[in-house]
Amino acid sequence: MQLRPATGDDLDTIITLIRGLAEYEREPDAVQLDREELRRNLFGPRPYAEVLLCEDDGGTVTGFALFFHNFSTWLGKPGIWLEDLFVWPEHRGKGHGKALLVEVARIAVERGCGRFEWSVLDWNEPAIQFYKSLGAVPMDEWTTYRVTGDALERLGRQG
Repeated sequence: MQLRPATGDDLDTIITLIRGLAEYEREPDAVQLDREELRRNLFGPRPYAEVLLCEDDGGTVTGFALFFHNFSTWLGKPGIWLEDLFVWPEHRGKGHGKALLVEVARIAVERGCGRFEWSVLDWNEPAIQFYKSLGAVPMDEWTTYRVTGDALERLGRQG
């Protein structure tokens, strides 16, 4: 297998992987992305995230990792947030997911990051066990909050 940074030419492949992840997470209708907006946000003048692709020996894309920088005020250092990690079911158990995680961790170390974090669905026991086997620990005392859509619009207009 090989890992490589995605380019704009990979956009349709990335969208297919995102849809595959949504199916796996039991949310197939939740994907509402706009293709050109995704292109601009990943490959435009100010990229907001990066994508690594994993390919098998034949050049078939088997999975991806999408990540971006965050910042720890307590450490005074940047971190990396792994937004999505997905490997097609037929390629699981072959080290592709681990290779993607190891590469993002390598990037974090290379860039002087103090943390590498992600979230996992509570019901995804295979992923939880996999992450724990790599030394990841759950942040049990933290709850993620999210504001989207109309609520985000309303909040952004307050002032």
